Amino acid sequence: MTIAVSSLRLIVIGAVLGTAGFALAQQKGGPTPSPAGAAVYFIDLKDGATIGTKTVIHFGLRGMGVAPAGSDKENSGHHHLLVDTDLPPLDQPIPNDPNHLHFGAGQTEAEVSLSPGPHTLQLLFGDKNHIPHSPPLMSERIHVTVADNPPPAASATGTRHKSPPGARVYFEYPTDGAYVPRKVRIRFGLVGMGVAPAGVEKANTGHHHLLIDTPLPPLDQPIPNDPNHLHFGAGQTEAEVTLPLGTHTLQLLLGDNNHIPHDPPVMSKPIKVTVTVSGHKPRPAKRRRWRTY
Repeated sequence: MTIAVSSLRLIVIGAVLGTAGFALAQQKGGPTPSPAGAAVYFIDLKDGATIGTKTVIHFGLRGMGVAPAGSDKENSGHHHLLVDTDLPPLDQPIPNDPNHLHFGAGQTEAEVSLSPGPHTLQLLFGDKNHIPHSPPLMSERIHVTVADNPPPAASATGTRHKSPPGARVYFEYPTDGAYVPRKVRIRFGLVGMGVAPAGVEKANTGHHHLLIDTPLPPLDQPIPNDPNHLHFGAGQTEAEVTLPLGTHTLQLLLGDNNHIPHDPPVMSKPIKVTVTVSGHKPRPAKRRRWRTY
């Protein structure tokens, strides 16, 4: 059988275009956009690791926030863990089955049970309707080996990065007792250390976390990622935050490349701010004077 050269060229060109089209489709997700630089990753789990049959997996997120399924909040979504499976169609709701685990309550960690042997794991971020964003946010697919008696892992305390003497974080704006509008730009100050994005392991660096109306989390574990613990893993030194009317407590906490506070922790003093419509202290009501005749 003889194939004409022109026909062969058409076949090759068609195959190339088809492959390019498939790759393009894989980069396009659903209707919800994701911001530039956003990423998901495994915080403390590396490719080739050996883990136990029950393991707590921490989900890392950079450049976006975590919100429960159904929450229509800009630049947010929730985590899904893919176990021993390929990526699903990226413009449709992620399946919900033993190979596609949903964390629609906004979890940033989970205890996962796996059978002994080799497994693959991958994170995939989904919007309020469980549909991947455009472009999709997915981690690298990693391989782990599950064992009944895995080698002991280093304790969280043992892996904390040291902070240099005199290092501190503080609020450049606002200050304690300030009155601010509902949308306020908060500026983070840092002395004695540098700022580096999450995932970048560099001596004497970290990234900012803003705690809103919440006490300090455990200081030997990754800082939670939720509406009360805002992560600025892209290395931001300021951010616009929306707060409801009323009085709020704010505190800064620096985290290392894995979102774990340093040793000793680098944190600001808590401050109180009052949110008003005008952003200014309300004027006292004028007392009406009654004239007597």
